[in-house]
Amino acid sequence: MKVLAFDTSCKSLSLAILDGEELLAEVTLNIKKNHSISLMPTIDFLMHSVDMQPSDLQRIVVAQGPGSYTGLRIAVATAKTLAYSLKIDLVGVSSLYALAAPAKKSGLVVPIIDARRNNVYVGFYDNGRAVEPDRHLALTDVLESLKLQEKVTFVGEVESFRTQIEEHLPQVIVIQTLPSAYEIGKLGQTLPAVDVNAFVPNYLKRVEAEENWLKDHNEDSQADYVKRV
Repeated sequence: MKVLAFDTSCKSLSLAILDGEELLAEVTLNIKKNHSISLMPTIDFLMHSVDMQPSDLQRIVVAQGPGSYTGLRIAVATAKTLAYSLKIDLVGVSSLYALAAPAKKSGLVVPIIDARRNNVYVGFYDNGRAVEPDRHLALTDVLESLKLQEKVTFVGEVESFRTQIEEHLPQVIVIQTLPSAYEIGKLGQTLPAVDVNAFVPNYLKRVEAEENWLKDHNEDSQADYVKRV
């Protein structure tokens, strides 16, 4: 199966083209740059590099979230457009899995993405499988929940949290990892395709404007949120 996989859910941009589990091409850009500008040219570059046409693709695999609101919108919109126009399968994979899979560590692997204000998007993986759902939590709550775990590796966007993690959990390993489009491309081939029209990002957290509006309004209110904002 020929697959295009990509992740724009955080600062890094990762793309890969696979034929089954064989990696044909991969690019990772770890710079702060507008993904909306770089995503399609990078896809075009990779496709030409492996002498493939869009019609050769059989599946699109995309990091569905959680992560940056803007990054997720770009990724999902691009994935849906490609899948719809090429009439091929679309699959979404956790952005946290994209950070956890490259670590190849035994024990509990805990990928995190910075969600601001000392909050994180966090996953819990053992042997490459999620043992709990992805969540949006305060970092302090994550650390407290892991204090009795003997073998833990934090991965992902860890640098800004390294001091806190090592102070609270001196026994853990902390490794910064970048997202792997190759890993989500492999996993995405084992998952069922989704309805392209119904596919949406997995934000895990409301946007700030919605949270501010809900401070003064009942969530069950019939008022039109979009108009009020």
